[in-house]
Amino acid sequence: MLLITAIVLAFFFVPAPWNAVVLAIGLVGEAGEVLFGIWYGRRRIALAGARTMVGATARVVEACCPNGRVSYKGERWIASCAEGAGVGERVRVGSLNGLTLVVERIDQ
Repeated sequence: MLLITAIVLAFFFVPAPWNAVVLAIGLVGEAGEVLFGIWYGRRRIALAGARTMVGATARVVEACCPNGRVSYKGERWIASCAEGAGVGERVRVGSLNGLTLVVERIDQ
């Protein structure tokens, strides 16, 4: 946006010797915006896949004694709960074992 503003100012409003300065300032400003955007986008590690589930809560839809099924963000997953969990209980995802979620009950 800064570059477009500089171009409009340089061609329509700023006299001849100063229009090059305005364009140079616009280019430097635009480069700064791009570099800031790259830096800001790389600040955090993108979480995707199984790593996003660890520590999240899910709802038991089929009793886990010790194996059952849980619902996490609308998806049904096979789960294993060593202490057992009944239907409707909330559980926390501790880890993944292949495609099986290892969960633990949340004390309510």
